[in-house]
Amino acid sequence: MTPHRRIVLLGIDGANPQLLRQWARDGILPNLADLMSRGLSATTESLPGFFIGATWPSLYTGTSPAHHGFHYQLQLRPGTYDLYRPEQTHLVRSPPFWQFVSRAGKRVAVLDVPLSQIDTSINGVQTVEWGGHDAVYGFQTFPPALAAHIHERFGDHPLGPTCDGVRKSADDYAALVEKLVEGVRKKGQITRDVLGRERWYLFVQVFTETHCAGHQCWHLHDAGHPEHDAEIVARIGDPLRSVYVAVDRAIGEIVQDAGDALIVVLSAHGMASFYGAQFMLRDILLKLGVMKDAQPPPSAPAKEPLWVSFASAAWRSLPKSLRAHLAPLRALHQGTQRTPPPDPTLGIDADNSPCFPLSNGLGVGGIRLNIAGREPAGVLKSGDDVEAFVAQLSADLLAIVDGRTGAPLVRRVLRTRELYRGPLIDALPDLLVEWNDEVTTGSTNVGKGRAARITAHSDKLGRIEKANGYSRTGEHRTEGLLVAVGPGVTAGEIARHISVLDLAPTFCKLLDVDFPGGEGQPIAELISARASSAPAGR
Repeated sequence: MTPHRRIVLLGIDGANPQLLRQWARDGILPNLADLMSRGLSATTESLPGFFIGATWPSLYTGTSPAHHGFHYQLQLRPGTYDLYRPEQTHLVRSPPFWQFVSRAGKRVAVLDVPLSQIDTSINGVQTVEWGGHDAVYGFQTFPPALAAHIHERFGDHPLGPTCDGVRKSADDYAALVEKLVEGVRKKGQITRDVLGRERWYLFVQVFTETHCAGHQCWHLHDAGHPEHDAEIVARIGDPLRSVYVAVDRAIGEIVQDAGDALIVVLSAHGMASFYGAQFMLRDILLKLGVMKDAQPPPSAPAKEPLWVSFASAAWRSLPKSLRAHLAPLRALHQGTQRTPPPDPTLGIDADNSPCFPLSNGLGVGGIRLNIAGREPAGVLKSGDDVEAFVAQLSADLLAIVDGRTGAPLVRRVLRTRELYRGPLIDALPDLLVEWNDEVTTGSTNVGKGRAARITAHSDKLGRIEKANGYSRTGEHRTEGLLVAVGPGVTAGEIARHISVLDLAPTFCKLLDVDFPGGEGQPIAELISARASSAPAGR
């Protein structure tokens, strides 16, 4: 087998690239340090306006949301005012790069890639959401028997499908970190188990535990964070460091088993302090007079069915040994029978709202223009009417300041159509409100269980004060890290930033597989390294 005809891709999801580099230099992450010393490194860049929910779908399809159609876990159904969850139909509308590798007859193993779905035609094996951070499907595998094997040998992820939740004490955070570290250890074992089954042409595994640690524990890592608690840190240490070290250890063990494969370690997007006032965007639009609430207000989401509560209680009452025996059947049932929560409504008076907010991640707000001819009850006329409205709304948003510091609350307002082209452009928000990431708006008073109160102010808006009850102190940034090590790869640093759109075409090119329809370009430095290492005649 010729060099670089096998790839092992290991994701460190939502990890801060500056921390990865610093801790590698300091010897805290020795395995990453070794890979960086021997390989090619680069800073990756996710997509403007869509670097939170859409990062992984954009990475594995090599296309922007204007092509694959996904920007967040709750979206507007085009041509309506209805919200829906994309996983109920097709999560993405563009094929993942591993599908092309699989169709070319090359065996693949794709494990726990965030926001991906099972492909029963895959030439190999696949798992989704064994401890995935963005769990929408529940744990599933192909072939289905793999789920039973994983449950029998490794069990469930210690943390379960979500890490969000209010934590108040050192014991709470210690328990979280313990479960994350144990989850990393088990995921490493699963990875080595599947990796050792055969010489896969493409092998992918993503550690999402770093993503969770960043969201929940940034304030404990960052001594400058307003909610930093030195007493908790003195007792349990830096949670991010503990989880990153566990991932580094797991990666070192996997690399030892990977043989002559090209090793790629990737953090697709980063993490730092929580920012943004997405929880206030609806109130801001109402106060600016560009949106009106529906009358009467939308009804509250339906409660969980009573039988679900009874079933959960009954499961918890079973002996631990019996639960372990029944876990594979329960997981298979949950993976195929999950009932999604009811979809919330927009709750707007569509006849009198020139625009309305859409979920798009907490660091970047989304706004949909209510355009006549596109929306059922469109208010704005295309052309000058829309242009004048957008110019005024953008100016009004940019004038808003944080009442505590006087700093701008909004960094910039982007127009989606000026950034992206594609057949699914109408599935996206029209305006992208980038909140100022220098203004920390995280869930302050987390240790006391009280939500932060953030104030937005401008001459036109007046003053709005609202509590941020979301239990996160870390939020995403666009930058990530790529490290590649293998035959022919020369150690060094790529000076330019690498778009996440470039990764899928690069992996396919390295495996001699065509990748039609992608928007990125293969990374020349890796392609040339492969060419220089190939035997004569290739």
